[in-house]
Amino acid sequence: MKTEEPRVPADLRRALATEPSAGAAWKELTPIARRDFISWIDSARQPETRRRRIQKAADKLLSGIRRPCCYAVVPLSLYKALLASPKAKAQWSGLTPLERRDLVSWIDSANQPEARAQRVETACVGLATGRQFPWTSRYVGRLNLTQVIVNCTKYSENATR
Repeated sequence: MKTEEPRVPADLRRALATEPSAGAAWKELTPIARRDFISWIDSARQPETRRRRIQKAADKLLSGIRRPCCYAVVPLSLYKALLASPKAKAQWSGLTPLERRDLVSWIDSANQPEARAQRVETACVGLATGRQFPWTSRYVGRLNLTQVIVNCTKYSENATR
């Protein structure tokens, strides 16, 4: 399956043209890595944050870093599941980078392939139904770890019924 080449925003394109070495490093990235950089930059809410992220992206490329620092790399199984569920994909797009990272970390923390597959399914069902996940960062501050684990287990059991 060939990944579609992402559209590079004009401000990022200008920054890469200003620094030829960063532009060359950009061309060496995979389409998925480029998409991650673009998504990280586009997720900035303030113009100043966006400007800083564009500068950081150029600096990272110059230093050989091929991904944004704290951006979740979406597992292929989750990527395919989101493609198959437009509602889940729409909800995924509305998550903050930290919420995405937390959700991906929860999926990746499963030791067995079957458990990871179950977590991908649970995540997609939850996203498609608009469920707020109790293990994402916005909730963890209010709950202790035992509550988070209990809530995840209850939700996972209910989603499979």
